[in-house]
Amino acid sequence: MNLAKVAIVGRPNVGKSSLFNRLVGRREAIVADMPGVTRDVKSAKVEVDTGETFTLLDTGGLWSGDEWEIAIKSRIEAALRDVDLVLFAVDGRVPLSSADYEIADWLRTLHKDVMLVATKLDDPRHEENPDIFELYNLGFGEPFFTAAEHARGTYELLDAIVEQLPDDEDIAEEQAVRVAIIGRPNVGKSSLLNALVGDEKVIVADYPGTTRDSVDVEFSFAGRPFILVDTAGIRRKPSENVEYYSKLRSEDAILKADVAILVVDPFEFGDHEMRMANVALEAGKPIVMAINKWDLVTDEQLKEFEQQIARDLYHLRFAPKVYTSAVTDFGLHELLASVIRVYDTARQRYGTGEMNRWMEIWTQRQSPPNFKGKPLKLLYTTQADVAPPTFVMSVNNENFVTRPYEQYLLNRIREDLGFSEVPIRLIFKSRSKDGGKRVRL
Repeated sequence: MNLAKVAIVGRPNVGKSSLFNRLVGRREAIVADMPGVTRDVKSAKVEVDTGETFTLLDTGGLWSGDEWEIAIKSRIEAALRDVDLVLFAVDGRVPLSSADYEIADWLRTLHKDVMLVATKLDDPRHEENPDIFELYNLGFGEPFFTAAEHARGTYELLDAIVEQLPDDEDIAEEQAVRVAIIGRPNVGKSSLLNALVGDEKVIVADYPGTTRDSVDVEFSFAGRPFILVDTAGIRRKPSENVEYYSKLRSEDAILKADVAILVVDPFEFGDHEMRMANVALEAGKPIVMAINKWDLVTDEQLKEFEQQIARDLYHLRFAPKVYTSAVTDFGLHELLASVIRVYDTARQRYGTGEMNRWMEIWTQRQSPPNFKGKPLKLLYTTQADVAPPTFVMSVNNENFVTRPYEQYLLNRIREDLGFSEVPIRLIFKSRSKDGGKRVRL
């Protein structure tokens, strides 16, 4: 379904992200009592009680007067090209600033439908402030009075948005592959995303902490729709509240993703990568490793780096490794092809009959172990789920399953069934009263 798009714009710290969260119905955007938290364009789907759905965009603060001003304005201009409606947010508690008037003039040049939203009016008495009448000078008609924190006026605003939006086009679209791009701060995640989509979709700077929140970017490759999610770099110990919430957003982006691209700097990697990979692995998400900045690696360093990556990231030995460079575009097609491959692999399904035929072959190759004279019996096997592929083996007693034999079965599933590049879950269910259930990822 092609969804209508609505963007919230305004100067810094007028409550755009709070309004975004309230309209979406959950805390999607990071909110802090300081300007400049939102720098890129963030999107989320809004589902109204009456059944209508649209995409809402949260944007950075315009006319910020800092080093991000030009980059933020450029991102917003690009995002507004295909929006159907703009919500112009102003702080209703204070007089309009010169920046508010400049933004209003700029919006008129874009020839977009605009609704004026006065924020932070949590008390009806605020509407009696003489400064409120100045809002009509902006030239966008009757303002909507809202307070996101207390949901004041937001339901009426939603109704007005739905009335003004065009009808959804009844066009079926293929499910987009959601990809979280993860890695330590300043590893080149945003540069890699921009290189993949061929556009400056997210802000890039030569120091850590540029990306503060997760940012979604839609594009297509080889006929497949993608949503790339640029995440904030996760530090070992966040130094401020914004970084703490950035960490939570990054972890949440991994959990919601279909595939994670772990961006690795060959000159600096270790514990950071292991922690982030573990978040993805525990959630059963396929991982593709992008060994970035490969244009800087000399022939003399090549073998040393490959050995170090294999040693330090041994627990990711099954994950595809693609050598990339955001500067030269080296390896980008292979990276996306690997993402598609592991996405499709994680969704393969085998019938119970086929699984039991394979089980018969595997037990003939290597007999099940004995536990104090009592043999392990594999009664039947079924694939219970996909993404991650989950296999349930019914046994006479799961306590009879030894670690070596468990690993043997995992290897057979990976190699014989084609799951060699994705995490799988193997569950043993015991029919014995003394047994229980054991899960292996």
